[in-house]
Amino acid sequence: MRNVIVTGGSRGLGLALVRHLAAEGYCAIAIARKSTCQLEAAIREAEQSAGAVHFVPSDLGDIEKIPELVKKLQAEFRPIYGLVNNAALGTDGALAMMSNPQIETLIRLNTLSPIILTKYVVRHMMADGGGRIVNVSSITGLTGYSGLSVYGATKSSMIGFTRSLAREVGRLGINVNSVAPGFMDTEMTQAMDEPRRQQILRRSPLHRFPCVEDIAGAIGYLLSEKARNITGTVLTVDAGSTA
Repeated sequence: MRNVIVTGGSRGLGLALVRHLAAEGYCAIAIARKSTCQLEAAIREAEQSAGAVHFVPSDLGDIEKIPELVKKLQAEFRPIYGLVNNAALGTDGALAMMSNPQIETLIRLNTLSPIILTKYVVRHMMADGGGRIVNVSSITGLTGYSGLSVYGATKSSMIGFTRSLAREVGRLGINVNSVAPGFMDTEMTQAMDEPRRQQILRRSPLHRFPCVEDIAGAIGYLLSEKARNITGTVLTVDAGSTA
């Protein structure tokens, strides 16, 4: 059974991915600060599937503790086949009005933390002779969006990180890719006023929001053998909004 680390695996997209991976026969290792009722349910559900789900608590914003976290994961789940850097903050706000601590927190969790985590995980992948890394970016890192300049900067940085790391480690059998979701059918978009929802939908040729299961399926594909010759790419799942 292949072991895949999923950061931010207790809710939203991370939880959908954990469930998807367990159903596909992977051992999904959900990393989050705390568990949720939904994650506990996914752990129980996985007992009836071909895969498994485990929860490992960790605050990825605490950069100094990441090396010890990876050491613990390696000892318990070796070898680590996959890493999905999904955890992120979605704080919005005009740059001129954001506080410096807000900006620093966004960059720390959305950019610095996944880079440091990948550094320690990829060392083990290199020693084991291969692996898969998927970084969750966003279409805001490709197109920009008013009020999301800092968030967009962090997501754009993950795209550059993906492409360069793919070249660094490809010869060692490690594939590195990114998935860039658009606005998803989640609580956030459901809470929008109707004119704003319709404005976003009009940008999409398919006139709908992708759901978290759509993005989870795309990540699952990049982790699979079917994607063994795909690396350094950005797969957008946005119902065509950036077409």
